[in-house]
Amino acid sequence: MATEPYTVNAMTTRYRCTACGNLTRFDVVETTSVRSFHHYTVGGDLNVEEPKVIAHNVESVTCRWCGHGRGVESIVESSDA
Repeated sequence: MATEPYTVNAMTTRYRCTACGNLTRFDVVETTSVRSFHHYTVGGDLNVEEPKVIAHNVESVTCRWCGHGRGVESIVESSDA
């Protein structure tokens, strides 16, 4: 089964833990709904085409270093930077 990667949006969200300074390790729980065209060959192989994110929600972000999400803040960066 082949699937194409999809982009959530043009912006990249990074995280920073204000409690310990972590910038690199986070557990992120998120829900994403994707509409796509599923094309099956006569032999039964699947090709997923035209994926489009129709909803995306970040449920929680937890710092891997200090173990909680109370001090985690979002840092939004442009993907073309």
